[in-house]
Amino acid sequence: MSQQKRLFLLDAYALIFRGYYAFIKNPRINSKGMDTSAIFGFTNSLLDVIKREKPDHLAVAFDKEGSTVRNELYGDYKANRSATPEAILLAIPYIHDILRAMHIPIIEEAGCEADDLIGTVAKQAEKQGYQVFMVTPDKDFAQLVSENIFMYRPARLGNGIEIWGVPEVLERFEIERPEQVIDFLGMMGDAVDNIPGLPGVGEKTAKKFLKDYGSMENLLANTHELKGKMRENIEANKEKGIMSKKLATIITDCNVTFNETDYELTKPDTEKVEAIFNELEFRRMAEQFHRLFSHGEEFDTIATTGYSPTKTITSGEQQFSLFDEGAADPNAELAPSFYETLDTTDHHYQLIQGNMAISLLLRDMMKQQVVSFDTETTDICALTAELVGLSFSWEKGKGFYVPVPADRAEAQEIVDKFIPFFEDENIEKVGQNLKYDLEILANYGITVKGKFFDTMLAHYLINPDMRHGMDILAETYLRYSPMPIEALIGKKGKGQKTMRDVDVELVKEYAVEDADITLQLKEVFAPKLEQTGTRKLFDEIEVPLMPVLASMEQEGINLDVPYLKELSAELASDIKTLEQKIYENAGEKFNLGSPKQLGEILFDKLKIGGVKQKKTKTGQYATGEDVLSFLALTNPFVQDILDWRQLVKLQNTYVEALPLQVKPKTGRVHTDYMQAVAATGRLSSNNPNLQNIPIRTERGRQIRKAFIARDADHTILSADYSQIELRIIAALSGDPEMVKAFQNKEDIHASTAAKVFNVALEEVTREQRSHAKTVNFGIVYGVSAFGLSNQTSLSRSESKDLIDAYYQTYPTLKRYINDQVEIARAQGYVQTISGRRRYLKDINSQNQVVRGAAERNAVNAPIQGSAADIIKIAMINIHKRLVNENWKSKMLLQVHDELVFDVHNSELKRIRPMIKEEMENAFKLDVPLEVDMGEGRNWLEAH
Repeated sequence: MSQQKRLFLLDAYALIFRGYYAFIKNPRINSKGMDTSAIFGFTNSLLDVIKREKPDHLAVAFDKEGSTVRNELYGDYKANRSATPEAILLAIPYIHDILRAMHIPIIEEAGCEADDLIGTVAKQAEKQGYQVFMVTPDKDFAQLVSENIFMYRPARLGNGIEIWGVPEVLERFEIERPEQVIDFLGMMGDAVDNIPGLPGVGEKTAKKFLKDYGSMENLLANTHELKGKMRENIEANKEKGIMSKKLATIITDCNVTFNETDYELTKPDTEKVEAIFNELEFRRMAEQFHRLFSHGEEFDTIATTGYSPTKTITSGEQQFSLFDEGAADPNAELAPSFYETLDTTDHHYQLIQGNMAISLLLRDMMKQQVVSFDTETTDICALTAELVGLSFSWEKGKGFYVPVPADRAEAQEIVDKFIPFFEDENIEKVGQNLKYDLEILANYGITVKGKFFDTMLAHYLINPDMRHGMDILAETYLRYSPMPIEALIGKKGKGQKTMRDVDVELVKEYAVEDADITLQLKEVFAPKLEQTGTRKLFDEIEVPLMPVLASMEQEGINLDVPYLKELSAELASDIKTLEQKIYENAGEKFNLGSPKQLGEILFDKLKIGGVKQKKTKTGQYATGEDVLSFLALTNPFVQDILDWRQLVKLQNTYVEALPLQVKPKTGRVHTDYMQAVAATGRLSSNNPNLQNIPIRTERGRQIRKAFIARDADHTILSADYSQIELRIIAALSGDPEMVKAFQNKEDIHASTAAKVFNVALEEVTREQRSHAKTVNFGIVYGVSAFGLSNQTSLSRSESKDLIDAYYQTYPTLKRYINDQVEIARAQGYVQTISGRRRYLKDINSQNQVVRGAAERNAVNAPIQGSAADIIKIAMINIHKRLVNENWKSKMLLQVHDELVFDVHNSELKRIRPMIKEEMENAFKLDVPLEVDMGEGRNWLEAH
């Protein structure tokens, strides 16, 4: 075992960018609206290295003002790099603060890149007898690898840590010496850094040249041995080749000095670090950091095992596993938690069993004005779950748990004792995701009444971009970490228990804690609703809607399974026919589901779309829908590919999946409506997702045919708001021309076409109306001339003229759009008609692309959100009438601007005007709301 000291040098920006893009599809946003992805990703990598490797010495290198040497050598060096994302620029000061608090040196030198700083320090440390590990995913560092200098590539996406010594570098690049990596990079060039390289030389060719010639210089001295175009290209670009090699060479004589004492890893200032983590809301990371450093064991037992070149490290852990905010630590009991827990908090939770104890509990509970409650059940599906117990709390740190037996009759007897509480209109009921609890209690014949306070919905209005789970809310706002359910029932899988299998004392602690913490969150959120101006929205829309959704979910909708089986067979036949056609036109069979193979067929073999085609980061051709849709405008073969994809998606996502989601208990499909997901205020639906059922294609529409009436005595009725978003934007902008068109009940698309094309209304052609319709619906989403030309037969210049004419026609609308952006800039958010806020953290971003997206949201969020508010109000009012007036008909579905009902045939004539009245009068605008209605045996006929 070697006693050689080890130095770890981290490439800051490489790890920061890597962390940021790891979360790009689902950024980490804290309660202040800050994107913390970059900070989290970098810090996680740093702590992972410390925990895993226990290094003797460590430092972090940052770029500062680019590379003076390279910029003097080549003015266009890194010229095509896009602007650094705003979130990364904001992250750097926090990362510097974290490193200072951890007493980790920052290496920085104006005009020197991090690569050069690391190279310089690595070579100095090597001479002083150190093993050096360069922590970076950047392959360029391979040129520095030697007997005692290694590349340490952090784990990512399920791939383990990789440590590259000399053997690994030689194998990876197929070379004889690590220094040849410089020649390899110089020959290939680098599109990211804008290093030109040699024309026509890719990875395979560079490796071949190095086998044959050994270096860039030797290749250039022997170009007479090359043939044809390759010889011509390389001879014409010899100077570029030499320059590219210089640009790719990591400098090892920067003005920095390795100081053994400064770089020694010492105990950090834990209070400062934890304070920063607390500000950033890194709950789990703070807890893990506390465990890692609080006792100093890590520095008492520093590993000095050294590294053997033959050693292979293939950890299967993902990059963000160790300090994942959602991950539970199996060693949690070994050290004190950063958060308060049941173990560290005074609490008095009582188990209530027997008639006398229940009577006394109920007596005291009925005297309260506010009570928090929670249900413990056997399943997360409310339709099939059974009650295991009920918990109640009305004072911080105190609460009660009532176990409910498995026997249904005995369970019903106990639950019935609480009817006086649940049906008392004067007691406010507090809960987290109360919709679930209402559905559970409805299974036992109980309708919960009175005022509700749902902490999940409250937080959704206070901070719509953050997650709203109780554990996260408790840690963020109470600095308290609730007991994880896995501690009781185990992790998901075959061995997972149900709450029924857990010791009642344990369940009591877990269950009452939920009610207790939820009550405490209510005290935090109630004033915040006032501060954000969303209390009225909470009281009058979101909370009253919650029991409406619970009722709809319980009702479900009938599904014609035999019809779907027939449709499945038809789709399978269509898919097969289309595949054969595609293969014939391609001249060969290939895997249609493989983007790589498809790209090669489209762009290498068939040369569709010209020479220059967009590529992904992995180097293969981009074949996403946006790329193919554009090409399909002029190429039927590409349209066939898109049609094939659509049919396969319909088959897999709906036709085959829907029958599996029929509940045996009811024989119906029961979607789960989620109120606290979409920041716009729209509802989301899951299991199945009914919001995304296609409507534009014939095959897509046929899916709706599977949703049928309850029986022969019922009819499906659909009520759909007509052009509600256009009506809302007309009303909010107050544009007189647009408002007048709606008030006069004109065809808004024909009316717009007449104005922008300067023709009489009766002379508008179908094509002109179609173009006007595209602009009408696109303008609120910031449609550009490029986007409009992609969606229509218009050229880009024609599209620009049409958009300009549109704004000249509706100048007040144009002014409204500009004003919305300015309002967003000034206050950081925009609002709907009911005061729902959409926070726009990037509205003042320096990055034009990022800022542009926020500006579009500033315009469309109030429109989409207002439409969502209006249909929610309509649903509340319709449901109230259905219940109070004892209708037999039921409201089943909400899909965007449409409501679907199962109507008893005896009520069909009477219910149509009632629904129409409630929907059209849900909210008074200067523009009338209009509802289109249809009916039939199934949803397709009704729509």
